Amino acid sequence: MHITISLVARVSWVFLAYRMPREPSTPRIAVWRELRRLGVAQVGDGLVALPHDARTREQLEWVADEVIEAGGEASIWLAEAASAAQERAIASGMADAIAGEYRAVIAEAGAAVAEASGQRRRTLGRLRRDLRRIRARDFFPPAEAELARRAVESLAEAAEAVQR
Repeated sequence: MHITISLVARVSWVFLAYRMPREPSTPRIAVWRELRRLGVAQVGDGLVALPHDARTREQLEWVADEVIEAGGEASIWLAEAASAAQERAIASGMADAIAGEYRAVIAEAGAAVAEASGQRRRTLGRLRRDLRRIRARDFFPPAEAELARRAVESLAEAAEAVQR
């Protein structure tokens, strides 16, 4: 599924350019997991981006520090895409990735309605946590964001109806 992103104003980006030694692999994997948790756009090999604000810049600066501590090289860059098309491509890629995560939440919430009451409440708690984590890295919300919120709300209503 391709998501169309309409950007009203140009986005300023913070880029992290980095290189890490192949061995040991543990720090490289830790950096990869952290970047994934932040929801970065993979622009190229060893080049990731996030929309620029104080929080995202600080987050990438922390990752850069981790890379350097592991014996790698890292630098932070602030920039704008050269064209609106490039910017839309980056934003659309980020939104597509997040949309997949929202679709997984929607599917789980739908399946959880048929679960036993106790399991349904546990699933509800986990899905609420999942939604918070996804929203934290959702810079260009797709339509699935609202659908996922509604699906979790419906699950909550079903769980509450059983308790009454």
